[in-house]
Amino acid sequence: MTDALIWLVAMPLAAALATLLLPRHASVVVIITGVVTTLAGGILLFAVGTQGALSYEIGGWTAGLGIALRADGLSALLLLMTALVMLAASIYASAYFSKAVERARFWPLWLLLWTSLNALLLSGDLFNLYVTLELLGLSAVVLASLGGKTAAVAAALRYLLVGLLGSMLFLAGVSLIYAGYGTLDIAALAHLIEPGPVTWTALALMTAGLLLKTALFPLHFWLPPAHASAPAPVSAVLSALVVKVAFYLVLRLWLDVFAAVVTGAAANLLGVLGAGAVLWGSWRALRAERLKLLAAYSTVAQLGYLFLFFPLLQALPSGPARDAAVGGLVILALTHGFAKAGLFMAIGVIQQRCGHDSIRDLDGTAQRLPATTFAIALAGVALIGLPPSGAFLGKWQLLAGSFATGQWLWILVTVAGSLLAAAYIFRVLGHAFGHQAYPQRPVTVAREEWPALVLTAMAMVGLGLAGAPVWRLLEGGL
Repeated sequence: MTDALIWLVAMPLAAALATLLLPRHASVVVIITGVVTTLAGGILLFAVGTQGALSYEIGGWTAGLGIALRADGLSALLLLMTALVMLAASIYASAYFSKAVERARFWPLWLLLWTSLNALLLSGDLFNLYVTLELLGLSAVVLASLGGKTAAVAAALRYLLVGLLGSMLFLAGVSLIYAGYGTLDIAALAHLIEPGPVTWTALALMTAGLLLKTALFPLHFWLPPAHASAPAPVSAVLSALVVKVAFYLVLRLWLDVFAAVVTGAAANLLGVLGAGAVLWGSWRALRAERLKLLAAYSTVAQLGYLFLFFPLLQALPSGPARDAAVGGLVILALTHGFAKAGLFMAIGVIQQRCGHDSIRDLDGTAQRLPATTFAIALAGVALIGLPPSGAFLGKWQLLAGSFATGQWLWILVTVAGSLLAAAYIFRVLGHAFGHQAYPQRPVTVAREEWPALVLTAMAMVGLGLAGAPVWRLLEGGL
């Protein structure tokens, strides 16, 4: 079963080379790679669920000397989500990019991004995390600039500078950890970390770098223009996966590696920043004039909910209540990934069919593009947190943990953010179901509309009605 660890990194990397050698068949290569990688992710998730955490030392070198790949319940879930989103986005991108020149530029970078995502989620030491984080950022920046317009290039350059600053801060923290403990192996550090100036400084530097990459309020200034200017499949992956793996690293560091030194005050600080993200991001989404800007600011808000869990997890003792909170956090993250990827793809269909993404000019879109409008509605229900979406389960656990620990502020923030989300989603749907009449046509679903429908359905039905295995997989973890 440990072979799946290698396949998840080797397959997209080999496919990136194949798309350079066989540009005419690149789309087929990418789809086949996506199917095989998704199967490998499913096999790995099953193996972790039945055998526990898995590890593999490349070349037979032990940890500290070679590259160690590790997968537990959390990383296996995110790997499978990455495979499903990337496969759907690849199918969508094959229809989105109509020119051969565009596809030739896009596919190698796309697969390098996929390789970096998988390698990051499987990395077992801090230095390899830095390397994969850097490769991921560079791939994402180039993909974001493929929009070609001046605004897209300017946003990508800002993204590049912020990403490099975040990576430098993260590397500075890694250097301090190696100087203080003589190892960068994550499993070993979890038992070695002790309170002290070196440890606290390293944690602060690494966290600051990751918060820049996660675009947590008020460090979110680069995200809306970058996501709104990028091509639709790139926006989908940036919002669903790239910022999500940066959050995964924060979660891994705070609740695993540095768990012994994290204080309640520090966790509350992350909670306050998360609350600011929820309120400010939701308000800006409500005021947005373009669909892609609305979706980008919604990403800022939805990431804020994830950080509200930190003060709860710090206050809850080990046991069923804490395990339930961890499960709610992960389900909320997975739901946001599927829903936001589907939303950006649906917006891309509107852009290509209507020639714009202006919210005020959506009148009659529901008649012209019923399947796309339905996908937007499904994504909206998940972002609001209504049942039966997975976000409902996640927010329920957030509210339950807030009640249990007496942290009432997070309850008010969650309710206010959900009401604002409902307002901006219904604003979009209100314009889409306008009064402009169009000739009645048979309802058909185009090829580029299916990925958005499938992903938003996963966020609604897959995680909402079948979320129990996630809790079991994460039981006792983090």
